[in-house]
Amino acid sequence: MKFYSRKLIKPGDLNANNTLFGGQLLKWIDEEAGIYAMSKLGNKRVVTKYISEIDFVSSGKQGDIVEIGLEFLAVGRTSISFRCVVRNLVSKKVIIKIEKLVFVNVDQEEKAVPHGKTLADLIPLAPRGNT
Repeated sequence: MKFYSRKLIKPGDLNANNTLFGGQLLKWIDEEAGIYAMSKLGNKRVVTKYISEIDFVSSGKQGDIVEIGLEFLAVGRTSISFRCVVRNLVSKKVIIKIEKLVFVNVDQEEKAVPHGKTLADLIPLAPRGNT
């Protein structure tokens, strides 16, 4: 899991309980995962297809800094999938877990189209030792 971005929880991000509003957090996750999908596929035309069960583990408070982590799961003919964890930057306490987010590559008419990427394209080989 790599943590790509951080967000400061501000007053406008809070719910009636004065904790981080879940909808705001999901907006941040969708945006970050969408950008990650675009960068992996080399195309800005991707759409959110699926978000699995969302597990709210703990809450964030005003002034907390959260970090959004994404982990590549799979690549399909038109799709790419990730896992997500959001945690408190300082305490590392997990706030939310999402087991699967799927993004689909689309054309100008918003129809799914093959992206042409393979697993080998998306996951670079580990460096090899001197032999």
